[in-house]
Amino acid sequence: MRYVSTRNRDYAVSLSDAISHGLAPDGGLYVPERFPSLDPEPSAMPHASLPAVGEWLLRPFFEGDRLANGLGDICKEAFNFPVPLRLLRDDTAVLELFHGPTAAFKDVGARFLAGCLSRLNAGADRPLTILVATSGDTGGAVAAAFHGRPGVEVVVLYPKGRVSPRQEKQLTAWGDNVRALAVRGDFDDCQRLAKSALTDPQFRTRWRLSSANSINLGRLLPQMVYYATSSLEYQRARGAAPGFIVPSGNVGNATAALWAQRLGLPIREVVFATNENRTLAEFSAGGEWTPHPTVETLATAMDVGNPSNMERIFALSGGIEPARERVRAFLVTNDEIREEIQTGRERWGEIWDPHTATAAAVRRRVDGSHWILVATAHPAKFEAVVEPLVGETIELPPSLAELLQRPSSSREIEPELSALWEAMG
Repeated sequence: MRYVSTRNRDYAVSLSDAISHGLAPDGGLYVPERFPSLDPEPSAMPHASLPAVGEWLLRPFFEGDRLANGLGDICKEAFNFPVPLRLLRDDTAVLELFHGPTAAFKDVGARFLAGCLSRLNAGADRPLTILVATSGDTGGAVAAAFHGRPGVEVVVLYPKGRVSPRQEKQLTAWGDNVRALAVRGDFDDCQRLAKSALTDPQFRTRWRLSSANSINLGRLLPQMVYYATSSLEYQRARGAAPGFIVPSGNVGNATAALWAQRLGLPIREVVFATNENRTLAEFSAGGEWTPHPTVETLATAMDVGNPSNMERIFALSGGIEPARERVRAFLVTNDEIREEIQTGRERWGEIWDPHTATAAAVRRRVDGSHWILVATAHPAKFEAVVEPLVGETIELPPSLAELLQRPSSSREIEPELSALWEAMG
């Protein structure tokens, strides 16, 4: 299996090279040159574990690569916490992706990527430096996944003042081989810095660079696994292929769902739930593909005005206009987020975090039955928003409680490439 740039299919590399480099030399994102043909029958895996499904689903993507022999162990390392699908009322279910070490869905992809890169860099002369831009959750998951791993250093770029206090703690409480840089700007500034450094010849000469954002293929591939297991489980339980409602910022998670659908998994539709950043909703409603400046909202991890992974959806669809048929997106306002959190227990028996609340709001707008809400984070990560709305204290997951006791360390920088160079030097 080879991987090509979204901007030039003539440029083809191995899986290991795609994961190691993160971004293609032309600035494009790596995608499979072809999608394998799978015939996933629910009866074939009646009680298969996540690691087993992961190895089965991802084996064709690792075919012929030097990582192929380690795929089983990588899956066991990445999928070592539960990802439960819980049936709710009104032909609706919730897929809980927040039971990992940092209580967010990014733990799956980050741990899988760490397993790949640590194997690829074993015994290297120079460490690999991972650049990760985060709007809240990615950086914490990547920091946790790579902390203490030999041969790898991590530089986390996050927008100063635009993440929750507990999110910031998860970004800054590591030390050792993990550094946190607070960028005086928004997420798009952080993402621009990371992308610019990854393609800058001087940076690439000074450091061995890779990315850990969802622009990295090693983050995206394992996210297909929980869509596979949950869609098969739902179909077995209720006799229908479900649709997924996915809280969407940089669109990596929704892209993984679309890739899983392309493989033949029983996924009826993928609907994008967005916050007040309107790029996706405008495009879905018939507008031009026009990224906008980022708007700050209650769902901070989704504050993205220029979603990078849309390049992959355009490539999957055969262009921008054909992609419009795949993208059904709904904008959810801050007031609607507050309402969903306030009424979540009454309506669903759930307390939502601000991001999952966007999916709950969209569920009330879409017609039909058999929908899965994708719960991307634990509400305790956003206590400043959630607790006043529900009138109670949200119990911390043990891993998050332990992390909050650590000391923090970060450095502020301007959103300029020269400032990043100095901070990394």
